[in-house]
Amino acid sequence: MADQYAQTGEDKRPTEIPAIRWEEPPEGPVVVLLDQTRLPAEEVELVCTDAPALVEAVRSLAVRGAPLLGIAGAYGVALAAVRGYDVDDAANALAGARPTAVNLAVGVRRAQAAHRAALAGGGGARQAAEAALAAARALHREDAAASVGMAGHGLALLDELLPGGGHRILTHCNTGALVSGGEGTAFAVALAAHRAGRLRRLWVDETRPLLQGARLTAYEAARHDMAHTLLTDNAAGSLFAAGEVDAVLIGADRIAADGSVANKVGSYPLAVLARYHHVPFIVVAPVTTVDPQTPDGASIEVEQRPGYEVTEITAPRAPVAGAGGGIPMAPLGTQAYNPAFDVTPPELVTAIVTEKGAVSPVTAQALAEMCARPGQVAIG
Repeated sequence: MADQYAQTGEDKRPTEIPAIRWEEPPEGPVVVLLDQTRLPAEEVELVCTDAPALVEAVRSLAVRGAPLLGIAGAYGVALAAVRGYDVDDAANALAGARPTAVNLAVGVRRAQAAHRAALAGGGGARQAAEAALAAARALHREDAAASVGMAGHGLALLDELLPGGGHRILTHCNTGALVSGGEGTAFAVALAAHRAGRLRRLWVDETRPLLQGARLTAYEAARHDMAHTLLTDNAAGSLFAAGEVDAVLIGADRIAADGSVANKVGSYPLAVLARYHHVPFIVVAPVTTVDPQTPDGASIEVEQRPGYEVTEITAPRAPVAGAGGGIPMAPLGTQAYNPAFDVTPPELVTAIVTEKGAVSPVTAQALAEMCARPGQVAIG
């Protein structure tokens, strides 16, 4: 049986395609992904029969978003084990596919540890594979539950900071069901506000150069009938100056021990704008995104993406194609600076929200204490 997407909330969408699932057809187990590079024009699924196919899906951003990458990594290890491939080789390839998102390595190592423990306990290859798959499925369920917790804590924080409702929220990149085993991270908070009748407007940054906001967040907001407006990234300052933003909600790909936050490039300028305009800047992420082994923001490795993502734009059936398969938007030979992420220092972050609660102000001690809390607890 396939692992079904853990749908939560009131407005269930029976036609919605899960972002990831495990299936066991007669020809052997596979990991099935919704190809996010094809959205919103097409809902197309990728079928991965081995870890290398999943690694390519991760690198190409067919599957993306910190929590979902962790789930994909765990399923990738299980896939290698069930199909009889070298599990350690698969784990290493998967963990290194994207360097900034810590959840990817967390998911990979969790399934790998379960596999190794089963072998060390005297189990055979089949038992070890079953253990790896059980670990992946458990991570998938836990992430769905974490999404519910983040939504609740995040909405409570918004109501505390902005009493009266009518929230106008600015978000960056995509943080909904497409990045999660549940309904997402920052987007899940906005969705909770929408369901509670307290969301006035969701401002959606387009998120250059790959337009995850325009293609994916707007796609998810429309499916939930949320009031939303798309803007170019460089129009955000105009919104702040006009007093049209009540809070900024973003996700995270890695949170350092000191509270520094690595997120999709363009997040740091929003933090600076928010501070100047006295607007709360809130980061929403599961505790698996907090990396105590990374001491500070300077220690976070920032992934550099290919330059053609900036110099070209992808369009279907384009008559003229550049090196990356898109329409050239800059002269041939133009060099491009294309970091996938930037790092926001903790002093610019109003609060970090996880499934275990919220931390504000953000300090290394407060963050460590929150991560050590058992289970999901109320905001303290």
